[in-house]
Amino acid sequence: MNDTGFPPDNKPQKRKVPLSWVWVASLALLSAVFAFASVPGVIAQVRDGAAATSSQAENLQRNRRYAAILQQVFDFIQRNYIEEVDSRVIFEGAMTGIFEALGDPYSAFLPETEMRGMNDTTQGTFGGVGLFISQPRRGPDRPPYVEVASPIEGTPGWRAGINSGDLIISIDGESTDRLTMDEVLARLRGRPGTEVNLVIRRGDRLEFPVTLTRAIIEVPTTRHAMIGDIGYLSLTSFTPMTANRAAEAIAYFRANNYQGLILDLRNNFGGLLNAAIDVSSLFLDGGVVVRTMSRIPSENQVFMTRRPPVVSQDIPVVVLINRGSASASEIVAGALKDRGRAFLVGETTFGKGSVQQVYPIGNAGFRLTTARYVTPNHATIDGIGIPPDRVIRFPDFAASDAEQLNRLINDNAIHTFVSANPDPSTAQLDAFVRSLVSEYGLEAALLRRLIRNEQNRTRATVFDLEVDVQLQEAVNILRGGNFQYLLQSAKSLQDLQEEFLRQREEEAVAAAL
Repeated sequence: MNDTGFPPDNKPQKRKVPLSWVWVASLALLSAVFAFASVPGVIAQVRDGAAATSSQAENLQRNRRYAAILQQVFDFIQRNYIEEVDSRVIFEGAMTGIFEALGDPYSAFLPETEMRGMNDTTQGTFGGVGLFISQPRRGPDRPPYVEVASPIEGTPGWRAGINSGDLIISIDGESTDRLTMDEVLARLRGRPGTEVNLVIRRGDRLEFPVTLTRAIIEVPTTRHAMIGDIGYLSLTSFTPMTANRAAEAIAYFRANNYQGLILDLRNNFGGLLNAAIDVSSLFLDGGVVVRTMSRIPSENQVFMTRRPPVVSQDIPVVVLINRGSASASEIVAGALKDRGRAFLVGETTFGKGSVQQVYPIGNAGFRLTTARYVTPNHATIDGIGIPPDRVIRFPDFAASDAEQLNRLINDNAIHTFVSANPDPSTAQLDAFVRSLVSEYGLEAALLRRLIRNEQNRTRATVFDLEVDVQLQEAVNILRGGNFQYLLQSAKSLQDLQEEFLRQREEEAVAAAL
């Protein structure tokens, strides 16, 4: 979800006719939502003499009973509450509660304002601060704050240095621990040029304030360049134009006689399923890209490639992923991994592998998870993610450094230096690093990386091979001369996921001791 609403990164939206006119004349017809949405299939089976089980009959009776209770409560409140209540308020409150009860951060009631903004990101521009966010799954080891899944490059959130995995603790002084996803989105939105004040938590100890100036956000798609004889293609989102832009980049690589390709999906939080299928088709010679699995048979679908590949099958491919890679990114990475077409480098992806469909109710509506994505070899994405074949992480700060790093960020020292010295000499940079080491007691290597990251945020940099250890590893793999051996000896995606889950359980046990 971004700061105007979650992008429809599922299959083409389907509108189921009964639900489109359930809420027509009176909002007091809340129980009709249940009647039309859940009951017709069961009623038809019973009426037609189909082999309905006793369990189905019991469910039908229970559905009818709960729908009747909801109607009775609605009427009782209207008759007896101390003040007259707008029926729309009761309706929206009830609908919000229904979807919150599912415990699924991607299913939600959508009031009129949310329905109007649903397709902003896929249309190319929207207002906000440029952060893809997600409501983390609640649990004893998970704080209840909204998580930044990925900043959109070039936006206020990205330029401020907000990273994937950061938590938004408060917005304009209001804690987010009790806010719904839609309430967080509403607070992040606003008129371009106005400011919003956030408090960000990074890791267990580091917290710092960030002031962002809202802007019109343009959704980027691709960036590309040559690294010697290796083509580097970064996909920053999946929009209707992504596959065409990627094909243009590949044509550029071919004209420059590329011998390998790096597909960078880091911090790409997804977009359109169709775009993911089309991008996968650039690399795969026919076959399955992704499947959807649901308890509803009609929702079980297999999505195949749609065009001949444009990347020759003898071109080795490395895919870069991290925890900011989600949804459509995971579909592409999973397809290329399962089909033996690419070697994955980086960190385990976000794990957003569920299908949502949007159903209108008058001018409002709701978004409901109806299926889950699985890879061509039936590996589940949702809640697990896609682990890499080779784990490469950026060096992290030590817990003992958190206090001083927090002070450095709050002092805004690096941003001030980079703004005043957009192209510093080596002597200037060395002198500044020495001053920071003296002032904050942090390692010079960490400080240089922070300075370089800040510089990259202020200028159009396609890649930075000097500090990007994951990109360095991808280049080394492609130039190592044993790519086919690595690909053939790599573990299956299912095996990698099992190892990842075991490691996660071991870390949870260790943290509890």
